[in-house]
Amino acid sequence: MKAGAGFFIALRYLLGRAREGGRYLRGAAAGIALSLVPIVVTLIVADGMIRGITDRFLELGTGHIQIFDYLESENTGDALTLIRDMEGLRGIWAERDGLAVIMGSKGSRGATVRAVEKSFWEDRGSLAYLKTIAGSSRPETDREILLGEDLASSIGAEPGQTVRIMTLRELPDGGTLPRITAFTVRGVISSGYRELDSLWCVMSLEAGREILPGSSSSFSVIKIRDPYKDAEKTAAKMREILGPSFGVYSWKQLQRSQYSSYESTRQLLLFIMALIVLVAAVNVSAATSMLAIERRQDIAVLKTFGAEPAGVTSIFIWSAFITGLLGSLLGISAGLLIGRFINPLIGFVETVLGFFSGLFKGGEVKILDPGYYLEAIPLIIDWPAVFIIGLFTILSSILASWLPARKAGKVKPVEILRRY
Repeated sequence: MKAGAGFFIALRYLLGRAREGGRYLRGAAAGIALSLVPIVVTLIVADGMIRGITDRFLELGTGHIQIFDYLESENTGDALTLIRDMEGLRGIWAERDGLAVIMGSKGSRGATVRAVEKSFWEDRGSLAYLKTIAGSSRPETDREILLGEDLASSIGAEPGQTVRIMTLRELPDGGTLPRITAFTVRGVISSGYRELDSLWCVMSLEAGREILPGSSSSFSVIKIRDPYKDAEKTAAKMREILGPSFGVYSWKQLQRSQYSSYESTRQLLLFIMALIVLVAAVNVSAATSMLAIERRQDIAVLKTFGAEPAGVTSIFIWSAFITGLLGSLLGISAGLLIGRFINPLIGFVETVLGFFSGLFKGGEVKILDPGYYLEAIPLIIDWPAVFIIGLFTILSSILASWLPARKAGKVKPVEILRRY
């Protein structure tokens, strides 16, 4: 029997009438499709959350690369000039970070002071993710600051109000004394991710150098054209140019633990969802067995006319292949469609749940609280992963049907013809 004949016979079984056994294959295809919808949606949501959070950390937080001057020499600027003309470089900004206590009208709270050159907030990456809640996001003087939304709310600070910032002043003898400096709140800002900006206090680089002690962390923030592909390679080139007196770290090194945690969670979710696909593949095995039972007369006729066992087996292997392919196409398409509109769907579900919660005097329902998650999930589709999922599903269907297909190929036509 030619391979093409086995394919068309299998296709006829799948698309044929219910009494010809097609109902089993179509049911198995539907089961595969239903199992693939959650795994594709999970992939899109997980990738969107990871990319959305990571992008905010890169553009508003750590940058793509950080450079530390171990010797803290006076010619640091001259050394950095050597890398300013590197291909793909978007900008270099000096930054100084430290800890402080901020006191407002409602109380005080610890904060992370970020003193960075003002042009950092004018970079296209910063502008894309920085949201102004109140006031302005551009401090005009060295005595104006920006506060993260959660920090400003906790201490009762609003644009135009004065807050006091307590830091440490280092004495010549090595001791320290508290230093209290008054600043005016210029604006309240948010990155859209609470963990990133909940403790933010942003000021000019000059003000940070004045009030933050020498033990504070000073470094240069680098942004490049494509941080996901070129960060490690660009950091290696910078190490060669600057030499051993400078420490150059890519964002993957700076955020290794957090990014690894995200990736581990993503892989675990996909593994759990893959188990559902394996269960659906078992249905293909059952469908192949039932199809072989109902098509015993066809098997007997084919063997009577000279069909080899391998040829008969190929019919049912092709049936499993087409079933897995059809289920994959339907399930992946449905999953991509749901993932494309995941944000409106979440909003709709929250509205419906909120309505029923209100009937029982409940509060507002939030599936993904924007205070702890992203306000909106970016649409990120990992096409290679989607292809692997589809291929895995098809191969699982074929492997699951191998034993019943092989059993069907070994059927003796004489026994069947005697029975019928």
